[in-house]
This record gives sequence, C-alpha cells and structure tokens, in this order.
Amino acid sequence: MCKVLLVASDPRELTGILARCRDVAHAGLPVWFARTGTLNGERITAIANGPGRKLAAAAVEAAPRAEAIVSTGWCGALDPALRPGDVFVASSVNGAACKQPSTTRPHRTGELASIDRVVTSAEEKHRLHTGNGHSPAAVEMEAAAVARAARERGAAFYCIRAVLDTAEESFTLDFNRLRDGQGRFSRPRILAAGLARPWAAVPELFRLNARGRLCSRALGDFFADCRF
Repeated sequence: MCKVLLVASDPRELTGILARCRDVAHAGLPVWFARTGTLNGERITAIANGPGRKLAAAAVEAAPRAEAIVSTGWCGALDPALRPGDVFVASSVNGAACKQPSTTRPHRTGELASIDRVVTSAEEKHRLHTGNGHSPAAVEMEAAAVARAARERGAAFYCIRAVLDTAEESFTLDFNRLRDGQGRFSRPRILAAGLARPWAAVPELFRLNARGRLCSRALGDFFADCRF
C-alpha cells in the first residue's frame, strides 16, 4: 500500500509534482505512465492513463491500495474569475463532497463538473456554469470516475487541479474528434488538424502547451506544501 495515489490524464500533468519527489522510479503497472516516489516523506504512486472516465477508472484498478486518492491535472474554467495557472481544489465533484488537503498555499475552491468530453466553446462553459441550478467553477473529465473508485476502495478522495483555459475561451480544434482507438488524445491527429488550419490552430496549440507547463509547475509547488 502507498500513502497517496495520484491519477492524471497526461504524463505532462505530473511533471511538476514528480520534480518535487525523491526516489522516483518506474512503477511497472499496466497503464500508460506510472511512477513511484516519496513526497513530503510519504510514498506516492502517480499514474497518467488518458482522458475520460473509462481510462481513469482503469488507472485506479491497476494501482496499489492507497489511503488517499487524488484526481489531479489540468481543468477548464467555468467561473470567469479563474485564470490560467490557478490551483483549484474541488469542494465537490458533481455534487459529491471531497476532502480538503492541509496547505498554506493560495488556491481557489468550489464545485467541479466532471463530464466525459472536452468542453470546446465559451458558450457551453457558460451553460455549465449557470444552467442547472448549480454553479460549478471548473470542468474536467476524470474526477467523477476516480471519486467513485476511491469510495469503492474506502480511500479518502481529493481533487486538485490547475486551470488551463479560461471561461471566455473557445478552442479552434474539437479535441473530442482527435482521440485514438483507446480514447487518448492522438498527437498525430492533433498535429494534422492544426496544420489544416494553421493560422488559428497552431498559435492555440503553442499557447496551450505553454499553459500546460505553467499548470504543471503550479501543481508541483502546491503539492510540495500539501498534506493529505
């Protein structure tokens, strides 16, 4: 058993956290990416297995038992007050309460919407934020499945994310159409789609890549001062 299991979508979401760990090693698990290490004196396992509920649930299933399970990585803002690089700690996921970590670092908190697709337009973000009687502040694709798996295992569940895109932004590319047969985002398909619309899509991809690095550093800084 490890102390904390971290579940992300993409390995890049974990780079800042793993940079803060000691004794990082390959975990040898049947998933896309898995590492073990020591963070704040506690043993962790960090897994990235792709976007969406199915792949997130498979990540937890393949992992060792843990006292705490954390859904982490990037998210999209629904609340216009959230900015790129902000750390967002969910108070609830789809209405189900989450544990809150102990930390002295600044962060935002609120309800998280977890849905099984990329929200690609500012209009849909606005509807999610205001349209169903709730006011979720951010959205992503894996946390609901990870929360369910944590409950089944009797583990404490946390959700800690960093904001990649703002509530006002729409994507030029429909990333939902750019996934491979396993459900992961296909870099060759994304590159081909970007080159088909270079004036709009290529700057967007560069911007998202830079923001991803910002978000990964923010998560690393946050987890380095975080207790579960």
